[in-house]
Amino acid sequence: MEASTSITTIVTELLATHYPEVKEIYELGIATNNATLETKAPEWEEWDAKYMKSCRLVALQDGRVTGWAALTAVSGRCVYAGVAEVSVYIHPEFKRQGIGRLLLNRLVAASEQEGIWTLQAGILKENVASIKLHEQCGFRVIGVREKLGQLHGQWRDICLMERRSKVVGV
Repeated sequence: MEASTSITTIVTELLATHYPEVKEIYELGIATNNATLETKAPEWEEWDAKYMKSCRLVALQDGRVTGWAALTAVSGRCVYAGVAEVSVYIHPEFKRQGIGRLLLNRLVAASEQEGIWTLQAGILKENVASIKLHEQCGFRVIGVREKLGQLHGQWRDICLMERRSKVVGV
């Protein structure tokens, strides 16, 4: 009889010490040309300034970062204080293991604790796996923003998705 091992995924707060692995995962996403219009991952200081301090998560397996999720405020205007944009990235070696769903569901819960009533995601139209993941976590497609930005000289369409909280702002 073979012994089976079960690897536990732990979701915890993303810390500066996680950033080298977070940056690597982001760079692997960039390399697909379907995860973001960005072409270069920022250094920690720039990344830290961009993302909300309260909603930053990493998934860990045996101490290794397997994925990350964070929120960006969509506006500095107070009337949009409850609206944030989602980022979720999974290391290619760990895709299709439920880590994305785990991270995104935890991020939704954390956002609601922070008073966020609407989450949005802008996903490249070709990134079908990410669109499906977001749908599984309660997001809906609200439209496609055609030729929103260029990546390597080609116009790309962005699928705009949204999730409205059932507990905040009702």
